[in-house]
Formats: sequence, structure tokens, C-alpha cells
Amino acid sequence: MDERAIGIWDSGLGGLTVVRAIRARLPGERILYFGDTARVPYGTKGAETVRRFARQNSAFLMEKGVKLMVVACNTASAVALDDLAGRLAVPVVGVIEPGARAAAAATASGIVGVIGTPATIQSGAYAGALQAARGGLSVESRACPLFVPLVEEGWLDHPATRLVAEEYLAPIRAAGVDTLVLGCTHYPLLAPLLGELMGAGVRLVDSAEETAGEVARMLEAGGLLAPAGAAGGEEGAAGGLECFVSDLPLRFRQVGEAFLGRRIESIQLVDFQTKEKV
Repeated sequence: MDERAIGIWDSGLGGLTVVRAIRARLPGERILYFGDTARVPYGTKGAETVRRFARQNSAFLMEKGVKLMVVACNTASAVALDDLAGRLAVPVVGVIEPGARAAAAATASGIVGVIGTPATIQSGAYAGALQAARGGLSVESRACPLFVPLVEEGWLDHPATRLVAEEYLAPIRAAGVDTLVLGCTHYPLLAPLLGELMGAGVRLVDSAEETAGEVARMLEAGGLLAPAGAAGGEEGAAGGLECFVSDLPLRFRQVGEAFLGRRIESIQLVDFQTKEKV
């Protein structure tokens, strides 16, 4: 049993969908979340820049004594996960491989769609993970850069969002996919709209939910689960979440509560950008 917190970070708000899924599955675990709101988005930045940010974010949480690190950012998982795994003294979980494994297991036609930020799609990380999970799959990928700002604006079913989604999804639908991976932690908030546009025959794979399952398995296998009742059940877990941001804490609260699905009690503004060694 291990009472230390789980560390989770993302470029901004989207990783709160991962927090929400982990809290639902592991209500006894404490969570420290860092959102790099001063430097969001990561999806349009170069790989080396993202790797540098990833080292800094991880160093901040490692100093707080976390027992496991969750990279709740598809872009960083695509380009920085291996670098972090070689540096950190705790297990590291990304959001790409769990989602890819779930999609590979779910598809009947062998044709899988992936949507994500430009950096995630250009990295080929999902296509590689899907092929590693099940050889011979056909993967149709599409970058959807406008989805993140639309979600953060709260335009989840706005006519403009619907028009953009129809444009982005047209080649995915034409390819005949039966499974669509939501390859960005913002995208689960668009799931009702995306599911409607894709049709009832297409399964949406939420990488946040799959990542929560992977975290639970890793904690159990490593003997790292919190003692039973450590957070007092769901009500206790509500006090077991601390959030840190690098900018705009008020906006983080306003928008982040939609991602988390409940009130955020603790948000601290931090300046950590000089820290990098992990």
C-alpha cells in the first residue's frame, strides 16, 4: 500500500478528463494535477520543445513525491514518453498505447480512425501503436486543430463546431472505419457530437478511460494502491485533488470544472520553468 499521490500533467485543461476517469475508477487515490496553461497548446510546437516542457512538468511533480506519472497529453505522449521513462524513478503512463490497444481489440473491420492535434498525428504514434497491438490494421488519421479552442470556448454543440467536425470527419467516414480513437484529451467532451456524425455503427474510444484502466493495473501490479478508505470514498476523493497551473488560474477553474464534472477546490499558480532535471 502506498499513500503517495498520482502525478498527472497536461499542456492545459484537457488532462482533467483523465483525472475524472481515474477518480471514478480509483476514488481512494490522491491526485496532483499540473496544467501548463502558460504554454498551451503543445500540439502546434516542435518535438524538442515538447520534450523540454515534459521534463520540466515532470520535475515539478516529482519534487512533490508522486508514485506514478501520467502524461495526460497525447502530443507529449507521442514525442516525449520514452525520454521520460528513461529519466523518472517512478512508472510512467501515457495516453496513446492504452487507447490504441482498446481500438485494436474493438475493430471488426480492421479499419480504425484516429483524430488528434497536428503534432500527435504527424508523429505517427497512434498508427504505430495500433499496428503493434494488431498487425494489418488500416489506419485513417486526421489532424483536427480547431477542436481544442472550440472545446475550451464551451462550443460543444455550436453550429460552427458541427460544421468543422463534419469537414474533419468526412474522410474518416469515407474510409469506412468502425472504430474512432479520440486522440486528444479535449475530445471526449465532443463525444456526443462526434458519435452522432459518425453514426451508431462506429465505436468511439476514449483514451482517458483506457488510461485510467492502465493506471489501475500498474498500481495494483506494483503494490502501489492507496490503503483502502485512505480518501474516505468519493467524498474524500474530492479533497484528494490538488491542481497547479502556470497561468490563468481563474480561467482554469471556469473551464476546467466542465472537464472534471465537479467543482475544483484547490488551484495554485506556480512558476517552475527553470526546473528541468529529473
